[in-house]
Amino acid sequence: MVNRVEKLSLLSEMIAFAKFDKEIKRLEYNFLLGVAKQLEITREDFDYLIDNPVSYIHLKSHSERIVQFHRLVLLMNIENQSEENQRQGVVKLYNFGLRMGLSHEAITKVLDLMESFPNKIVPPDVLIDVFKTQYN
Repeated sequence: MVNRVEKLSLLSEMIAFAKFDKEIKRLEYNFLLGVAKQLEITREDFDYLIDNPVSYIHLKSHSERIVQFHRLVLLMNIENQSEENQRQGVVKLYNFGLRMGLSHEAITKVLDLMESFPNKIVPPDVLIDVFKTQYN
């Protein structure tokens, strides 16, 4: 299981992802706050992370990295973005996935599959199947 420092790192990474277009929008903030609650991080600690990011910690568990990648996919697709912001978000998401040590083939497959789902949100079971196929 993920410890507190890793949880703070996960949230910090998600906040950085949300800030790529300079500001965290209300829907993004609420989504991130929900993730913080899921991770048992207080609102005060979460709000502190917005202005004070913590260092990235590489998750040892492959399954935890997949879950984090899925969170980032959800975060990217929370709002309707301009086509340019969407393209930049895909590039950023791809790079985050690589930094987490995920297979570039699986990341590419997930990003391609996004287009075929409503609101570009890949269901968790589909995402897991993509990574299982690439992992084996």
